[in-house]
Amino acid sequence: MGGGILAAVGLAGAGSATAQSNGAADAGLAVVVEVTGLLDPVMAELIEDSVDEVADAGATLLVFRVDSNRSVVSDKRLGELADAIAASPVPIAVWVGPNGSSLEGKVAQLFAVANEVGIAPGTSVGDLGAPLPLLAEYPVAWANQELIRDQKLGWRELISERVIHCEPRTIDDLRDRYNEAGIPFDPQTVRVPPEVEQCVAPLIGDFLVDLDHLGFASNLINVDGQPRLEPITQVQFRGLSLAHQLFHTVASPPVAYLLLTIGMGLMLFEFFTAGIGVAGVLGAVLFILAGYGLSVLPHNTWALALLAASMVAFGIDIQTSVPRFWTGAGMVMFAAGTWWLYDGVSMSWIPMVVMTGSVAVAMFSGMPSMVRTRFSTPTIGRGWMVGELGEVVEDVSPDGVVRIRGALWRARCNRATPVPVGDQVKVVEIDGLWLEVEPLEGAARDYRERRR
Repeated sequence: MGGGILAAVGLAGAGSATAQSNGAADAGLAVVVEVTGLLDPVMAELIEDSVDEVADAGATLLVFRVDSNRSVVSDKRLGELADAIAASPVPIAVWVGPNGSSLEGKVAQLFAVANEVGIAPGTSVGDLGAPLPLLAEYPVAWANQELIRDQKLGWRELISERVIHCEPRTIDDLRDRYNEAGIPFDPQTVRVPPEVEQCVAPLIGDFLVDLDHLGFASNLINVDGQPRLEPITQVQFRGLSLAHQLFHTVASPPVAYLLLTIGMGLMLFEFFTAGIGVAGVLGAVLFILAGYGLSVLPHNTWALALLAASMVAFGIDIQTSVPRFWTGAGMVMFAAGTWWLYDGVSMSWIPMVVMTGSVAVAMFSGMPSMVRTRFSTPTIGRGWMVGELGEVVEDVSPDGVVRIRGALWRARCNRATPVPVGDQVKVVEIDGLWLEVEPLEGAARDYRERRR
């Protein structure tokens, strides 16, 4: 690899020879395929299909633009992909980019089978892990593979440690390029870029024009007194279809987790409403999509069971309209299930914190209020409760909880006559979502009673 960065400093590309062509039709076709996120079954199928189809389409070069640090397919499947890449009649190159991208783990081992690997500034490669036996027979593109076996290196270290193949251009190389383009060469004004700049390709176009040895054709032209490589080979970009993109997105750890949690929450909400509505249908769809994502991702079954059990615990207290022991137990199970859901793949703390907080607000406040509101509508009514006797289960002083006919309700009384746990009370009034109660004996009279 050499000098795609030179396109920005006076020399577009740094191949040892420039392909000349009178027409794009004679210069072939380069196909660029984007591989991002986890290497899951959907992405593996895209890689395999791309390798199989480019030859039939008459392409002369296949380039994978990669930003991936984890594989969730079997080692056997990786071996099949490596066989396809190694046996491809069309040259295959890999570009790790754009800025901020990375190539790690088994995915890095797989794409090292390609003919050439290039990087963009700000990228990283490494943490290959134990060598895969199925890939051991193939030559690798890394010049110093053992250096990145157990560590990840940034782009500067990859170049300085010679992990990336690179032949920096010299002042004589630049002079030849200027002469070839018919441009006067002044060594006092032409700067030779540092090796770290010459060995990276900031854009996919910079990487492509540097692949003349793999069949990518370009013309050397004069642009404002500087030699530039003008691509002749046609470039075609390919990616996942909309349906495959959906399943690839669903199979990412944070998305699968969010879909699972929201789906279960919506179905729990629907359980406490009359009939089957939009919330229930939407929750079921999200739950099914999450099921697919979790079937692809490595996860702990026991943690998934904790998440499901937390919803059951929430439902027990929601039915009583008062969050108590089971709501707390449900939050503990939900937090534990969230933290240990995945086995071997990481998930950012942001979705975990946001979803755990949202569930806490919903289960401690939102859902109980919804249930109390539903049972206080004029259709169902609660006027029958006036005069009913109940038992205090949480000190009413002046607010607390009482049990009326087996159901728990929020209640309040006159501050002058608090009612301890176990005492009997009588409902004297209903005020919105609250019951006004008083002890059976010794109730204080307040201004409202005197006024009536």
